[in-house]
Amino acid sequence: MAILTVNQVYTGAVLAKLEMHDSMQVEQMLSTAQQLHKTGCLPEQKRIQILQKLADLVKNEQEDFARLIANEGGKPIRDARIEVTRAISGIHIAILELSNIKGETIPMDYTPAGAGHTAHTILEPIGVVVAVSAFNHPLNLAIHQVIPAVATGCPVIIKPASKTPLCTLRLTELIEQAGLPKGWVQLALVNTENAEKLVTDKRIGFFSFIGSAKVGWLLKSKLAPGVRCALEHGGVAPLIFDEYADEQGFINGVVKASMYHSGQVCVSVQRVYIPNSKAEDLAKKIAKIASQQIVGDAINEDSDLGPLISPKETDRIELWVNEAVASGAQLMTGGKRINQVAYEPTVLLNPPKSAKVSTQEIFAPVVCIYGYDSIDEAIEQANSLNVSFQSAVFSDDINKATDIAKRLEASAVMINDYTTFRVDWMPFGGRKHSGYGTGGIGYSMRDILEYKMIVVREIQK
Repeated sequence: MAILTVNQVYTGAVLAKLEMHDSMQVEQMLSTAQQLHKTGCLPEQKRIQILQKLADLVKNEQEDFARLIANEGGKPIRDARIEVTRAISGIHIAILELSNIKGETIPMDYTPAGAGHTAHTILEPIGVVVAVSAFNHPLNLAIHQVIPAVATGCPVIIKPASKTPLCTLRLTELIEQAGLPKGWVQLALVNTENAEKLVTDKRIGFFSFIGSAKVGWLLKSKLAPGVRCALEHGGVAPLIFDEYADEQGFINGVVKASMYHSGQVCVSVQRVYIPNSKAEDLAKKIAKIASQQIVGDAINEDSDLGPLISPKETDRIELWVNEAVASGAQLMTGGKRINQVAYEPTVLLNPPKSAKVSTQEIFAPVVCIYGYDSIDEAIEQANSLNVSFQSAVFSDDINKATDIAKRLEASAVMINDYTTFRVDWMPFGGRKHSGYGTGGIGYSMRDILEYKMIVVREIQK
């Protein structure tokens, strides 16, 4: 049987060795999930009790989860603790959303054809949910993909990222401890071939994917007819700076929003557009703060930035930054690898618009500053790519900022805040190549429920 070895990202130390599932076990998972769906889900009140117990169990292991996130995923321990807090909150959000999800009465007497009828809608679980998750938020992403299914009564099979399966593994164990019968949540540790077998099976009702656009769109094209899906990919998030009084606050925020988790966030600030008269000055100030960030093992309390997820990613970023500098970008700070998995916080001024750092998701501690002559030019550049996720504009003129926000092609625009802003009950998802469908706890719950209308013709006496 194949073994999945999970390593500590920074040191390479072995954290765990897990047995992977083969094709026969995948088949059994699908069969189990399908049969559970056919037999009917637990009553809503029982599901609420399970979720309440689960939130308490996760809270009891809050520090253990934070250390798992830091060790297997490389997120600095201080930020990992925040992720666990968000995860607990996400469970409570699902409980609250259940009270907001309900059918409705449909008026039937608008025309003579409807007279003598009453109608209402109910919502039913769509069926088996298959989720494929990403490495960068190993607990909170699992919460967003698994908990909506548990809350709405759908059996769910989740495949975590191979680099970071331990948080999801522990979460599934706690879900059973909380009282959910065995089989309603199943963890799949599978290779690429068996992952595709799982995703493309005709027995599933919904596919949830978080990861690269290349893989997400490929898997969507192979789904069985009738399978719904939600895809969450990345972006190359733009931020437009106009006139903003709190310049130092803006500078500090740009560093945090671009360097958080070493930039390995789908809405990380990547492209910052600043008037030409200020671009170089602000780039220098951003570079100064960025250069003060402590890079190290994520488990260390003083680390501001942890490692990239693998040496391969460090190699890629090294090539991209070197290419940009060779093509004319001004290196304001950083630009060098620290070791196999760590890269210096890097600020580039005016890299070519055609460079990889300008056109593709960096997913690393690199931010690009561009000077512009007019707002129209900045908006045109911000909208120039085939990805479209969250964006931002900073301006003391709220009317101007609102106008810019309306013109930006994005699923969400933050005014005087950063592209990384998110609360877990808001709609969240990309446009264009950045994704399909809408995430967020409540929105995901609605996605995996189907409407059924009940129409009754009154009996004539």
